[in-house]
Amino acid sequence: MTGSYDAIVVGAGVIGSAVAFELARSGKSVCVVDKAAGPGQGSTSSSSAVIRFNYSTFDAVALSWEAFHAWLNWQDHLEATSNEGLVSVHNIGVAMMNVPVVNVERTSMLFTQAGIEHRVLDADGLREVIPGIDTGKYWPPKKIDDPQFWEDASESISAMYTTQGGYVSDPLQAAVNLADAAKAKGVDFRFKSRVISINKENARVAGVTLDDGTVINAPVVVNVAGPWSGHINEMAGAGADFTIQVRPMRQEVHHVSAPKSLVNPPIIGDLDTGVYIRPEGGGSLLVGGTEPECDVFQWVDDPDQANMTRTQELFDAQVTRAARRLPDLQVPGSASGVVGVYDVASDWTPIYDKTDVSGFYIAIGSSGNQFKNAPTAGQLMAALIDAVESGADHDSQPVHFVGPRTGLTINIGTFSRKRAKNEASSGTVMG
Repeated sequence: MTGSYDAIVVGAGVIGSAVAFELARSGKSVCVVDKAAGPGQGSTSSSSAVIRFNYSTFDAVALSWEAFHAWLNWQDHLEATSNEGLVSVHNIGVAMMNVPVVNVERTSMLFTQAGIEHRVLDADGLREVIPGIDTGKYWPPKKIDDPQFWEDASESISAMYTTQGGYVSDPLQAAVNLADAAKAKGVDFRFKSRVISINKENARVAGVTLDDGTVINAPVVVNVAGPWSGHINEMAGAGADFTIQVRPMRQEVHHVSAPKSLVNPPIIGDLDTGVYIRPEGGGSLLVGGTEPECDVFQWVDDPDQANMTRTQELFDAQVTRAARRLPDLQVPGSASGVVGVYDVASDWTPIYDKTDVSGFYIAIGSSGNQFKNAPTAGQLMAALIDAVESGADHDSQPVHFVGPRTGLTINIGTFSRKRAKNEASSGTVMG
C-alpha cells in the first residue's frame, strides 16, 4: 500500500497535531503517523499543561505570550464551529520564586519588551497572593534526608508575579482538539503505526515506511516524535551538525490534596526548593520537579522501556519539598500521580528547525516545557517549512515569524539545531 502527500508529520502529540493543523491550513495535504492509539497519548498526556512566560530569551518569552493568546481564543484559533469538547484556560497567574539561576532583572526586561504586565512580590506580597506560604529562602534545593533541609531560613524570598498565565484544563484533550481541527482541514491520521524507515531519493526525504509495510510518499517529513525523536533522526541520517543534543528523561508529577489554607493560589514555580505546584480541580494540587542538582536525573535509553510506575521515593521527595513551601500541606503515605518521559534538549530550549537532510524538519527537545507553546510552535514550523521549501537559507538568514495576536516578531533561529548553547538557561525544565 502507498499514499502520497505534501508532508508527513511523525508524532500526534499536542505539538505534532499543531504542526499538522498549520500545514493543512497553509494548503498542504498532510498525513500524521503515530504508534499510539490516538492523539496526545505519549508525553502530552502526562503534561502538567502549565502556561507561564518565564524564559531566558526574548523569542521564547514572545512564543509563550503569543501561544497564551491562542489558548485564550481557542475556538477561534481552531476555526471550530462549536466550543463543545474544547479545553479551557484557568487564568490564575504565576508566581516564580527568585533564585540565583534566574536573572530577575533580565526576566523583567524581557517581560517589558513583550508587553507582559508583572511585578516583584516581597514576602508580604507573597503571603497576600498565596495564603499559608512559607516565605523563607532555602537555596539551593536539598535532599529531604539532608539535615540542612530542615534548617530555618535566615532570609526571605521574593517572586516574579504575573496575573496572567495558569494552566490548560486537560492536556490530552488539547491534543485531541488540535487533531480534530487538523482532520477538518483534510489531514489523515494513521495510529498504531510505527515508522521503520525514512525513505530518500537523491539525498532528499521521499517519505516513510511503516511497520505494516505501507509506504507513504512526501517531499517533507517533520519529526515531532517527542522522546522517540532521536531514533527518527537516526533513520533520516540527521544530526551530524547539531550543536544541541536531545535525550529522553523520565519524570513524575504527583497528585495531593491542597491544604485548606491555600485559597485560589497561582501557579508556583519554586526552583528554591526544587518543585513547581499548580492547582487541580477538586481541591487538589499537582507537584512536579524542577531537576535540582541534588537529584539524580533519570535519563533513559529507550522510552519504550522506561518504568512508567510512580515511585514512593520521588513522591516523598517532591511532595515534602512542596510542604516546605506550604507548611499546611500533608504528605500522604502512598504515592499518587503520573509518569512521563520528556525529550530534553541539552540547554532545555526546544529545537524548531530544518536539518542538513533536505526536506527533513524537526520540532524536538520540548524538555517538558513546550506544551504551552504548541499552538504557535505549529505556526512557526509551517512558516519555516514554507520559507525553506521556497528557497530561504534559514541557517544563514533565519526566518522570522510575526505573532498574529501579539504582533511580536520571533526569530526562529533562536531555536536552531546549530545554535550556541543558551548560557542564560536555568538548566532546568523552566528553560
